[in-house]
Amino acid sequence: MAKDEAGVRVPDTELAREATELVRESTSELIYHHSRRVYFFGSLQGRNRDLSFDPELLYIGAMFHDLGLNEQFHTSGRRFEVDGADEARRFLQARGVPEDSVRRVWTAIALHTTPGIPEFMEPEVALVTAGVEYDVLGIGYADIPAAVREEIVALHPRPDFKKRILGAFTDGIRPKPETTFGNVKADVLQHYVPGFERGDFVRTILDSPWAE
Repeated sequence: MAKDEAGVRVPDTELAREATELVRESTSELIYHHSRRVYFFGSLQGRNRDLSFDPELLYIGAMFHDLGLNEQFHTSGRRFEVDGADEARRFLQARGVPEDSVRRVWTAIALHTTPGIPEFMEPEVALVTAGVEYDVLGIGYADIPAAVREEIVALHPRPDFKKRILGAFTDGIRPKPETTFGNVKADVLQHYVPGFERGDFVRTILDSPWAE
């Protein structure tokens, strides 16, 4: 079952409804609306790219993709993307979803801030990243007509979104700065956390215990 919103088919299955309820209850309005927009924009980019994807899996990936920013994961010691992916895996496995589907959703969430790889993987993996890149970075902004974009934002508003999402990133990863090594979130802490020192890949190699 599905329903049309802003020209996009939104899954209305029990699985999708339970995911929506879980995310709405456990995250902020900022993350909820962002996650829904990621589904809409990812779906539309899938249409633009002529990709065949499972809307339900894309929806779950979009809804869970930032769950790892929640306070309960601040001391996990893992990248927030992995925390969100693990939560999605537990959610899906508890409901008897096939392992290949679980793997796709896990991978889509785990890689959504790792550019240059997801676009070459399964459509659900590629399109979670495409939705995130569209909503957060504006990549492919002109790919979606202004009227459609405005309809989606009317459904899921983004007031002061740029500053608020950067604040959510900062709060979610400030307690575990080591998890930013080699990924884009080091930029966030460098801008917003005084005294943060980003990891240096070259120094890590040169300072390793190997003699040569």
